[in-house]
This record gives sequence, structure tokens and C-alpha cells, in this order.
Amino acid sequence: MGLFDGMLGGGAKKEMTKAEAFAGILLAAAGADGHIADEEVSSLCTTTQRMKLFSNIAPNKFGSMMDGLVKILKREGVDKLVERCADVLPDDLRETAFANACDIVLADGVVEDEEKELIEKLQNELDIPGDRALDIVSVMVIKNRG
Repeated sequence: MGLFDGMLGGGAKKEMTKAEAFAGILLAAAGADGHIADEEVSSLCTTTQRMKLFSNIAPNKFGSMMDGLVKILKREGVDKLVERCADVLPDDLRETAFANACDIVLADGVVEDEEKELIEKLQNELDIPGDRALDIVSVMVIKNRG
């Protein structure tokens, strides 16, 4: 540990929770193209509000958690946020996170190249088999049509 680490916020990284990891995946999907559209924020909020995983997190704690994830996104970038979150996310939430990330990417009606790359990265990082990922993406495209 460096001389200034304790005073300037350096040092050991706090262990990420599975709720943070899930929300981080969604945030990465929202921010993959360099900006976060209102529709993407709305989708992220709706998703987390309806999940049991987030039901016991007070609104102020949720806000603090999201602030921390945004800091990681800004400081380390989308790829690093995805990698850190994928390392923590349990197997039973991987397909769910992938499906919801696809939903967020499709929320604003435009899929940028960076968002396509993110979906491919998520598929790899979350170990989603190709045929399963294709099924999930197909359903999310249908869901977001019109």
C-alpha cells in the first residue's frame, strides 16, 4: 500500500456483491455506446425494482451502489466493469443478466457497434453458449419491436 492510498481512496478494492454485479452488467449495457439514454436508465430501474435481488436495498443504498458502479465505469471503462461483475455474478443469474442487458441495449431503438461488441463480450464473460445467446437476443428483439 502506497503512502497516500489510505488518504486518497486507493488501497484494497471493496468486495462486490451479487446485486452490484448484476446492476453493473446492466449499467455497462446502458453505457456501452458512450452515453446513457433515458430509455436505458428507465429500463435499468424497472428491471432492478422488480427483482427480489434488490428488494431489501433501501433507495439511498441503491443510489450509493449505482454511484460506485458509475465511478468504476468512468475510471476503468465498460470492459473492465463487465469483467469485474462477471467474476462475481453467480451462475443462476448469468442468463438473467444477459437477457436484461440485451433488453437495455435495445431500449432506445438503436444498436450501435459498441453495443453489439458489448453483447458479444457479455456472452463470453458470462459463459452463455452461442445457441442460447441467440435465443435470448431473438426474444429481446421481438420484445422491443414497435
